[in-house]
Amino acid sequence: MRLPVQNGIFFCKVTAYPQLDPQSEVPLYQQLHRYFSELIRSGALKRGERLPPTRELAGLLGLNRTTVSAAYELLESEGLIAGHVGRGSYVTGAEIPGMEGLNWNALLEPGSRSSVQPVVAGSISFAVSRPSEELFPVDDFRLSCQEVMGGPDFTSVLQLGSPGGYEPLRQYLIAGAQREGVMRADDDLIITTGCQQALDLVRRVLIRPGDRVLVEEPVYPGLKNLFAEAGVELTGVPVQTDGMDPAQLERALGKAPAKAVVVTSNFQNPTGATLTAEARAAVLRLARTAGAPLIENDIYGQLRYEGEPITTIKQMDETGDTILLRSFSKISFPGLRVGWAIGPRALIARMMEAKQLSDLHSDQLSQASLLRFAMSGRLEAHHQRVLKAGAERLAAALEACQRYLPPGTDFTRPQGGMNLWIRLPEPLDAGELLARAQREGVTYLPGRYFSVNRPQPGGLRLSFAGLGPERIDRGIKILGEIFSSELERLRGAWKREPAPAMV
Repeated sequence: MRLPVQNGIFFCKVTAYPQLDPQSEVPLYQQLHRYFSELIRSGALKRGERLPPTRELAGLLGLNRTTVSAAYELLESEGLIAGHVGRGSYVTGAEIPGMEGLNWNALLEPGSRSSVQPVVAGSISFAVSRPSEELFPVDDFRLSCQEVMGGPDFTSVLQLGSPGGYEPLRQYLIAGAQREGVMRADDDLIITTGCQQALDLVRRVLIRPGDRVLVEEPVYPGLKNLFAEAGVELTGVPVQTDGMDPAQLERALGKAPAKAVVVTSNFQNPTGATLTAEARAAVLRLARTAGAPLIENDIYGQLRYEGEPITTIKQMDETGDTILLRSFSKISFPGLRVGWAIGPRALIARMMEAKQLSDLHSDQLSQASLLRFAMSGRLEAHHQRVLKAGAERLAAALEACQRYLPPGTDFTRPQGGMNLWIRLPEPLDAGELLARAQREGVTYLPGRYFSVNRPQPGGLRLSFAGLGPERIDRGIKILGEIFSSELERLRGAWKREPAPAMV
């Protein structure tokens, strides 16, 4: 059939409306993108045909307009359509007859499903754990870059470097780690392209397909997908109010050998939970007894808004065997992708070999600029502003959750970080309600993205750090209205069901 006429223009022909699944792990905008992509690549939609306007298509499909816009943006980025202001979006990527190329979908192995959702202008997105661009000290960082480029060593910054990282920054980080007590004589340090690459390098040199690795449950999707893609057997250890449960960890270690244990010591993603000093000591003791290397992900440790810092597991470890991962991403600029790992010298040497095979070394200009930003005192000044803003945003999120979410809802109350974990009262399913929230202009990540071995239907993550207090309040208010109305509807339907006959 053909979609409606508007202003004398016929929109593109479609054989049927797309069948979108709100419960799928694939976001709705990606499902809609795939639908139109297949129509264009198959030739069902020809070059020059106009796609329906976002507002009309959203109304026909019962979606939020931002969802349709995100799908169109993805199509345009692939060269399949072109948008023209005031005229709409037109198909540009029809295949040329007789010039059929390779079937790349058949050639490529199936990929992991990403949980990344675009932040569409106008929407309130709790879906991405990232700092606010409003806080970026652009002028200060620009000055740091200019000082690097005007310095006497700038030519060496532009030259090929070491897989271990830009040496002046590496020495700066080593000195700080030694002062903190997290780096011993037998340790070394490697600079990586963000904490994610540090995790990947550890996996590549330490873990083999079929190995068993213990992780938190719920867990950061990037970690889960990274290990799952490598054929690793993941076992989830439940996270309680104070982080990974040592008693559950002991049971999991007793069932079968583990090649590694991965734990987030501070403000875990997605729950915001922090391991107590006692729990850290217990986790360290259990991993050591089991002979399993312990990987401590401390990416959020510098985002403590209240309370006293707790000694890292790496500092507690007298053997030095713990592998500590950290990053500049959460306290400076995540787009620069500068992280690092500290661990036994033999492990770091193998990680440097693996990194050299992968990308030779990380970008040196970013590292040199960050070093200048830090040594000038501008990073610490920015860090203090981030802590002040983070405390205000966390307080706004906690107050809004208390005020707007329906009775029976549980949510974590961290003292820092970027995330809250919500558990909705039964029988609410956060995944089923996501599409409705998106239609209202709010998005989040439901629990299914974070589950390892245990379903998390009522769970969802709210990432608050990238939003101002007013938008946090408004977004959680909308979610509270959605959750409350659905809970009332479901409980009303349950009450109306006739009681079974007594026989």
